[in-house]
Amino acid sequence: MEQKVAMVIGANGVIGSNLIDHLATLDDWRVIGVSRRGGQDTGKVRYVSADLLDPAGTQATLGGLTEATHVFYAAFQDRPTWSGLVRPNVEMLANVVDAVDPFIRHVNLMQGYKVYGAHLGPFKTPAREDDAGHMPPEFNVSQQELLEQRSGTWTWSALRPSVVTGFALGNPMNLAMVIAVYAAMSKELGLPLRFPGAPGAYGPLLEMTDAGLLAKAAVWAATSAAAANQAFNINNGDLFRWPDMWPRIARVFEMETAPPLRMRLEDVMADKQPLWDAMVAKHDLAPHTYKEVSSWGFGDFVFSWDYDFLADGSKARRLGFHEFVDTERMFLDIFADFRRRKVIP
Repeated sequence: MEQKVAMVIGANGVIGSNLIDHLATLDDWRVIGVSRRGGQDTGKVRYVSADLLDPAGTQATLGGLTEATHVFYAAFQDRPTWSGLVRPNVEMLANVVDAVDPFIRHVNLMQGYKVYGAHLGPFKTPAREDDAGHMPPEFNVSQQELLEQRSGTWTWSALRPSVVTGFALGNPMNLAMVIAVYAAMSKELGLPLRFPGAPGAYGPLLEMTDAGLLAKAAVWAATSAAAANQAFNINNGDLFRWPDMWPRIARVFEMETAPPLRMRLEDVMADKQPLWDAMVAKHDLAPHTYKEVSSWGFGDFVFSWDYDFLADGSKARRLGFHEFVDTERMFLDIFADFRRRKVIP
């Protein structure tokens, strides 16, 4: 069995950490996790720390890891404007490519529905990989263009998930954590579980992407000849509306629901650190800081979508990736995992 070595860039995020967990279960893979914080080495996984915005440092750190065969790129630098995201995120990817270009076989890039303009407002649905582009700037598009221009001795693939859900702490884009902590705090205060989104955001069709499913898709895209040099929408395969999903989530927390009420979570949750600290002590939770479990800005973003948010995932299925996940079951499993880890009561 040929041994492959994955270099996972963005190892501590919800996508990267779940990808590492999956790769660690596969006999023919070893893993190098790359992030600014590094990590704790295990049997098949070792971590290195790198500032990807430092070209010389990235070259010094990654350029010597010549045993790596595949790069899985899931790093992200946040900025306050859409245009501001382009320079740092394209430069980080370029620095990685410069370092690994002589020896890598494949680069797998994580994108998202921003390629279709989903973050800007109502967009064509279901979105398809060959849909027309939109006016730049958009860093996802620029990153793919970079790979298209630089590839030659290696191939690339790009995955476009919907909202990715799974376990990760300190991650600014984790909807499952938003819902779990919001529900736990609401229950602690004796409140019903209210949908806090925009008035028109309760009814549209939505879909999610389970982080474990995305990890399997990444390995498939990176190793399948049929997937080389192409982009793929990756989603769970089912659709839902919040009026159906929200009461089911409430039942998991043994809570009643009440009519939706527009609340900006970044505002109403800003003063809740004392409540969180008290809950950690009262319920003997793991000692995670309030900042580590807070993704309120991302929650506000997702709960503002008053339009359908979905893409056609059939291209990946036609070329050989047939995995799917039931989204309700996904939420229930993630919340159960949070409880096992003592993140929530």
